Amino acid sequence: MSENDHPDSKNSRLPERALSRGFKLASLPLGLAGRATVGMGKRITGFADEILGEDVQRKTADHLFRVLGQLKGGAMKLGQAMSIFEAALPEHLAKPYRDALTKLQNSAPPLPAESVHGVLHHNLGEDWRGFFREFNDQPAAAASIGQVHRAIWHDGTEVAVKIQYPGAGKALQSDLKQLTRIAPLFKTLQPNFDVKAIIQELQERILEELDYEYEAEAQRTFVSEFQEDDQLLVPDVRYSTSEVLVTEWVEGTPLAEIIKNGTPSERDSAGWALATFHFSAPARTGLLHADPHPGNFAVADDGRLIAYDFGAVARLPDGIPPQIGRLTSLTLHERGDEVVAGLREEGFIPSDLDITSDEILHYLTPMLEPLRGGEFTFDRDWLRNESSRLTSSGSHAARVGKQLSFPPDYLLIHRVTLGSIGVLCQLEATGDWNDIVRQWVPGFDYPALSRHLYS
Repeated sequence: MSENDHPDSKNSRLPERALSRGFKLASLPLGLAGRATVGMGKRITGFADEILGEDVQRKTADHLFRVLGQLKGGAMKLGQAMSIFEAALPEHLAKPYRDALTKLQNSAPPLPAESVHGVLHHNLGEDWRGFFREFNDQPAAAASIGQVHRAIWHDGTEVAVKIQYPGAGKALQSDLKQLTRIAPLFKTLQPNFDVKAIIQELQERILEELDYEYEAEAQRTFVSEFQEDDQLLVPDVRYSTSEVLVTEWVEGTPLAEIIKNGTPSERDSAGWALATFHFSAPARTGLLHADPHPGNFAVADDGRLIAYDFGAVARLPDGIPPQIGRLTSLTLHERGDEVVAGLREEGFIPSDLDITSDEILHYLTPMLEPLRGGEFTFDRDWLRNESSRLTSSGSHAARVGKQLSFPPDYLLIHRVTLGSIGVLCQLEATGDWNDIVRQWVPGFDYPALSRHLYS
């Protein structure tokens, strides 16, 4: 059977039992989730010990993420996104969240073999077994809207077969609709954000992940660019339909394991490759891998970083917008008036907001510390300090941040940057990050030898 054959799905139907496996965000106790979120936020900023004790927090973390882990769709993606930021929690609270979230990254209840076969029948036709020499009914891994099976392709290649959960589309759309219920909370926290537009952008980008043909197209683009790369490895695509994606099986040490048990050299190398991947991909492929949690990466035996799951990508045909590099560089050079003008032009500063250049520089420069040149170690303490500075009640940075806006067009870029920083802090990776940014981000021209300016 050729990889170019088109499967016939006319005579196949998904099992009713499979279709009933809805994963509604509504099944998460929203009252508990709300209390947990408020409690966690206040504990991070350090002014609500009297509201929630450590024991309550521990139980809350376990329950909240255990429930999220039993769901799929939007809730699972939310949990994966949250898992990146456990490094920002105070150490006396980090462990229960870290343990619960690490389990969440790669775990979800498996789809029964009957349902797996139904999806394959529906997408590959009645003779779906002819595509494979062998097919393992037991899933090798779980994703947010699908699960992965190990198999031998008809040409003898070992492959990973990603199968979308039956009913995932309708359920994910239902999950995402629930986001509108928390819009008032975001509006309270960030009055100048266009929350409706941001949520709409998030919904549209997440729904793109339902189409595995879309994902296959993106992954092939990455394969073409990175096939000869000495730092990064992307598994090749063998076959795809809207609900089934077959790629080469490429195995390595999970990044979560490197975070937990890797040597300093291994963690630095993985962090450097991750940052290179994040900053170089838009220039090289016109795409940005937009799901940077540890479960989507592993380290191959030859040391290359393996990237999986290209369902979430930002389309950046012209690369990273040059205004990002330019404004970053201007901030590091303390050219505050130009920074304010640029941020206002891009929509980060509302047109009617009166804000000084000093206020903006004091807000931005600490978070750009890693780019001043020379070696910098991303670690949990730095992330916690930044988290506290930006969110603590009464802090100058928090007051400034609450007045700013956020253009929806920057949503995925912001998500990837924050997510990658979270992973780098989990890795405690050290490197001269200025080198990567100067090479790959247009408009960034801050020299690596100017670190003393902000010492």
